[in-house]
Amino acid sequence: MTDWRTDRVASALDGTNPTVVRHLDAGFAVAGDVQFLPGYSLLLTDQPGTDRLTDLPRNRRLAFLGSMEMLGEAVEIVCRRLDPAFRRINLEIQGNLLPLLHAHIWPRYDWEPDHLVMGPVALYPDSHWRDPDTRLGPSHDRFRVELGEELDRLRSNSA
Repeated sequence: MTDWRTDRVASALDGTNPTVVRHLDAGFAVAGDVQFLPGYSLLLTDQPGTDRLTDLPRNRRLAFLGSMEMLGEAVEIVCRRLDPAFRRINLEIQGNLLPLLHAHIWPRYDWEPDHLVMGPVALYPDSHWRDPDTRLGPSHDRFRVELGEELDRLRSNSA
């Protein structure tokens, strides 16, 4: 059996990617593998073989960006509800490491260290990215449930 991480899009499409929260119009809302900033989420393309936004026809690009915006709003609502120190959301499409179209949704908090809170999340030391205590797990189930419910609410309000 293949590890779902070797092809995150295919595993999302076949239902074996355990990080998937919802399938949106143009991608999969997933919980991030690391949660040192609780609520970190991503939007993965649902088009296999798509490496960058410009690989998509314009209507699908706009749909992807719309799904990214909706996921960002849902993460913001849930994180604000769960942590009064919630500050804002950072949205990023970089594509420097994984060869698949994806967007990062980073919640930011007032409790972050002063020297990091104003910069990009990529400036966090390697220890944060590898800390087993902040890996996605059962302690994040409440966030995942609430995120799914919020996405459902936002989608029904936009229909």
